[in-house]
Amino acid sequence: MTIGGLAKAAGVNVETIRYYQRRGLLPEPDRPYGSIRRYRNSDAARLSFIRTAQRLGFSLNEIAELLRLEDGTHCAEASALAEHKLKDVREKLADLRRIERVLAERVHACHERQGRVTCPLIASLHEGLSATADERPARQ
Repeated sequence: MTIGGLAKAAGVNVETIRYYQRRGLLPEPDRPYGSIRRYRNSDAARLSFIRTAQRLGFSLNEIAELLRLEDGTHCAEASALAEHKLKDVREKLADLRRIERVLAERVHACHERQGRVTCPLIASLHEGLSATADERPARQ
């Protein structure tokens, strides 16, 4: 199949395929003299692997490492990468729970305000989140 066919089959843009090729995640097939490159089903399977790993939160660098380990004999190393990713996900979830709690408190304060007082949400943003107990800066 052509690069356009591969892109359509995988649900990605042609430029995404080219980017993955530049990153070394997807091999670039040879171009026969005077012809166009042809991709195989294995290329589509590799793209599916990359997309699935991305949906699980793996970065392209981490995906490159998983691809390096894909022969099936490096399960312990792959497991260590997944454990590290799981730790990151759990930290992000804790941050999101904290953000949810703080926002819920601010929204509640906004609904409780009486008269012509300053908006509690806007005021707290000016004060910074450190005014709320148990705060940590959100991870980027």
